[in-house]
Amino acid sequence: MIRYALKCVDNHSFESWFKSAAAFDTLLERGLVACPECGKSDVSKAIMAPRVSTARDKAPAPTPEPTPQMPDLEKMRQEVETNSEYVGDKFATEARAMNDGDAPERSIYGEASLDEAKSLVEDGVPVVPLPFIPTKKTN
Repeated sequence: MIRYALKCVDNHSFESWFKSAAAFDTLLERGLVACPECGKSDVSKAIMAPRVSTARDKAPAPTPEPTPQMPDLEKMRQEVETNSEYVGDKFATEARAMNDGDAPERSIYGEASLDEAKSLVEDGVPVVPLPFIPTKKTN
């Protein structure tokens, strides 16, 4: 796991954990890393102070215990896929219908284009990007 200090185009600062640097790059390229404050996915790494040890340090730094900020992504994937309905590329339509009261509320997951996701966030539809790529299911 790797932790990055991030900031969005509106200069909101936040931190997030990723499986690896490559996983961060992949999620960022797909527009799946979003600011928790404004929802914008125009995100970049912020400057972080490196953790530096000196020769005088005798004991190795302890490994941090997992916290809610360090999710077990496979466990999270199983939770989402077990307890939510996969709606595929109809995610934006379904989320908007639930928000407008035109469809029953339920837990859903699926895919949305970057424009669809931005539109949902801008319109106040409560959505959250997943920190993993869901398993596609056939209906």
